[in-house]
Amino acid sequence: MKRQRKEGMIRNLFFGIAFVSIAILLLILFFLVKAGVPIFEEVSVTEFIFGKYWYPTASPPDFGILPLILASLFVTLFSAAIAVPLGVMTAIYIAEIASARLKEIVKPAVELLASLPSVVIGFFGMVVVAPFLQETFDLPTGLNLFNASLMLAFMSVPIICTISEDAISSVPPELKEASLALGANRIESIFRVIIPASLSGISTGIILGMARAIGETMVVLMVAGGAAMIPGSLFDPVRPMPASIAAEMAEAPFQSDHYHALFAIGIILFVFNLVFNSMADYISHKHRQVGAATL
Repeated sequence: MKRQRKEGMIRNLFFGIAFVSIAILLLILFFLVKAGVPIFEEVSVTEFIFGKYWYPTASPPDFGILPLILASLFVTLFSAAIAVPLGVMTAIYIAEIASARLKEIVKPAVELLASLPSVVIGFFGMVVVAPFLQETFDLPTGLNLFNASLMLAFMSVPIICTISEDAISSVPPELKEASLALGANRIESIFRVIIPASLSGISTGIILGMARAIGETMVVLMVAGGAAMIPGSLFDPVRPMPASIAAEMAEAPFQSDHYHALFAIGIILFVFNLVFNSMADYISHKHRQVGAATL
């Protein structure tokens, strides 16, 4: 009886902790919706999302966030194009190729990159990368889409690498041994057996890295250029959604249309992150079930 009571208390404790986490998330969502929805009394949802001009302080103001959405998407996609190959290949090297001594050095070094403050990475992009890009490519400014993509890729690599390496290392060694016994070499075993078996974790790491990139604020605020326009090239300055919120919230009058528009941007950003995390959960479960069925 005493043991059952103790187990019930522990179960209720964990339920309470989980309930608090969900309640906080719902309260944040409620606050976003309450502060952001009033802007749609002044502009329709279609005009807000697909409008090409963001001039909230003009007379009359323009509240079109398409340039901000495209900037966030382009920055995320270009950073993923850089970070995914680096992160996954580094994970493969650490898990399957590097010696035990080298692994003890490389893995903590990669994980240490994840602890770097975003403001430090943004400062590096401003004072080192931006002048280099400006001089090398003869650009008006080095603060642009490409610079932001590089810095976000730098931030995403540790997440992709760490999760992918854990997934690759958790593959049962019997699969690799069976592949080698059947005549496959080391590289063939990695790409035809180990990678497919760990695809669930690798896919999750990639999507979570992209979610980190699309939600990052400080780096894009410092190195993206801050121009709310649709980019015509990789070297145009842009202003992603998080940068707009951070740059303009302090100067937006309380309860003004500008204020509500910024919170509406927060709702769109919340939806983007929800989609990314839902995709990660779906892919993880899908491939895990396929792997379990195959085995």
